[in-house]
Amino acid sequence: GMLVVLESTTYPGTTDEVVRPILEQSGLTAGHDFHLAFSPERIDPGNPVYGVRNTPKIVGGHTPACASAAAAFYGKFVDTVVQAKGTREAEMAKLLENTYRHVNIALVNEMAIFCNELDIDLWDAIDCAATKPFGFQAFHPGPGVGGHCIPIDPNYLSYKVRSLGYPFRFVELAQEINDRMPRYVVERTQQLLNQQGKALKNANILILGVTYKPNIADQRESPARPVARRLQRLGANLTYHDPYVASWDVDGVEIPNGGTDLVKALRGADLAIVLADHSVYEADTLREHAQLLFDTRGRTRGLPLENVELL
Repeated sequence: GMLVVLESTTYPGTTDEVVRPILEQSGLTAGHDFHLAFSPERIDPGNPVYGVRNTPKIVGGHTPACASAAAAFYGKFVDTVVQAKGTREAEMAKLLENTYRHVNIALVNEMAIFCNELDIDLWDAIDCAATKPFGFQAFHPGPGVGGHCIPIDPNYLSYKVRSLGYPFRFVELAQEINDRMPRYVVERTQQLLNQQGKALKNANILILGVTYKPNIADQRESPARPVARRLQRLGANLTYHDPYVASWDVDGVEIPNGGTDLVKALRGADLAIVLADHSVYEADTLREHAQLLFDTRGRTRGLPLENVELL
């Protein structure tokens, strides 16, 4: 009579092929002695609008009765429950959501690289395209893809597809593009300093934001770490500022905290890089007090850019 639900994102077939046999070692049978279902988590940390209750919950059961039991459980605290055909469809739905974002982020990241060389303001182009009321959703470039979902989960699907004997080329290409963005950020940083007659070696670089998304403390898979790692190897003197992270290290090396005074930290750096777009990083403050600013998150887009460079 027990209900067992797997929520962790994983490749299609996990609930039935991995979890069910483990549980049935008890001598009980899924769908007969206990209910088994998959229901992917859909939590967006820091989202002020969508939480557990008002985000629709997908459930896929091993049997229709399993699905009904899972739907009844989640229906106690979630407004909308959506029943998938089965566990594999529910598992695939979560991977489809994350792969969709992964691929589209890779698209704009690659566009950011060649738009810079073509002297095209990609941020403005995206804002213009986003005025179309149908057929387009805006994605924005950045220094890489972080978090526990987007850079990780699509690889589960790629793994499953490879078991069929061929690659999932979209996912693998998106991974390649997004993984190279931290290196590109460092290359642009070096170019910006060169234009000011300064070398990256021994330059004072301030990293603004080391979490993977704004206004939270979560650092999982944050692109700030590979950016900092490469800057260190090239001899830069690093400090960081992040109101959500009291201490931060890269490969065991403690990076000095620039303190709570953002203006002082900006003025003391040869160049500051916005890597997480926390709301505390107001555009006017960044532009006014940074000697040189590399904005990878578009905080300052639309402002005069004398001392500011957008990704």
